[in-house]
Amino acid sequence: MLVYSIKKLLVTIFLFFLTTGVFADVVKPALVEISVNQKGQIDVEVRASIEALLTGIDGRYKNTKDSPNAAEYDVFRKMSEDNLGAEFNKFKSKFLDSVKLALPNAERIALEVVKIKIPEPGYTKVPRISVINLQGSVDLSTESITWYYPMAFGDNAVRLRQVDDVKQKYHWSEWQWLKDDQASEPLSLTEVVARRPIYKTVANYIVIGFEHILPKGLDHILFILGLFLFSTKFKPLLGQVTMFTIAHTITLGLAMNGIISLPASIVEPLIALSIAYVGVENVFSKKLRSSRLFLVFGFGLLHGLGFASVLSDFGMPDDAFATALISFNVGVELGQLTIILGAFLLVGYWFGEKRWYKSRITNPVSMGIAIIALYWFVERLGA
Repeated sequence: MLVYSIKKLLVTIFLFFLTTGVFADVVKPALVEISVNQKGQIDVEVRASIEALLTGIDGRYKNTKDSPNAAEYDVFRKMSEDNLGAEFNKFKSKFLDSVKLALPNAERIALEVVKIKIPEPGYTKVPRISVINLQGSVDLSTESITWYYPMAFGDNAVRLRQVDDVKQKYHWSEWQWLKDDQASEPLSLTEVVARRPIYKTVANYIVIGFEHILPKGLDHILFILGLFLFSTKFKPLLGQVTMFTIAHTITLGLAMNGIISLPASIVEPLIALSIAYVGVENVFSKKLRSSRLFLVFGFGLLHGLGFASVLSDFGMPDDAFATALISFNVGVELGQLTIILGAFLLVGYWFGEKRWYKSRITNPVSMGIAIIALYWFVERLGA
């Protein structure tokens, strides 16, 4: 009876991954860049899914299939650039009424849509990111402005650039990750961009790192589970996780400094292949060999390039690069430790010392991980 319950649990977990992760059309946050020049002209660039805006698919949904408007979203995804642009024009006034650029006294800055760039439809399961350009103006005596993007439109990240075309000076603020219907902190318009306190940079990048693993990093979740399944004993597991951490920290730092770079079309399929390898090795290896540590190190170098693609969206503060990088890694490690702790409490604590642990738990779950990863490998090659 116990064995039957375990198998039922494993099948449920496997189906969960298959239905939520493999076929998910992820709702991505909007990226907003605000530029203010020495004349007080404001240019706002919003990178977002117009299809999601039109159908109300916001931050409440992890993927579009969770929304009751999923069918309407799929119709918009197939529309041509002109047809989708016409649909947005009907929505434009609501969009302008909903977003808000404000002065320190909360007075609203008037904005208008000056341009929309919509890509032609491609693979309909990959969100199509359009660019909406807004313009406005501000008095040069204003020291700061705030940005608001409603929760009904989803999460967003915003930063501000000060531009002096005459003196050729440019100042970027840090990214602010905005959730839960909150407005940004004041975005400085003074000659030198205001620096956020160090504790806020640390907290911000720890959260970004953790959320990249839980709940958004299904491929990294499966990789860590693959390491856990082979041996629930602390020492060998710690060795593997340590090698993985050292490796991805190296390539992440190098990639963010522009020293190394590989396109996602190469990195993402290889990450999937590394997950599949770990799953297959779990099944066919009888004991943990030292060579596995070197393989995990190599896979960590690869995964670090994947982490770099996340940070490249948000950028790194010039005056706190090392702090932000370390904080992101701390967030990643906290996410990984949470996965390991959860797996240990669910399976390892109860069954890790059982003689049948490998045949009844490690092998079937590892094969499930390998199958999912191989599916990803083929899918990412196609993409």
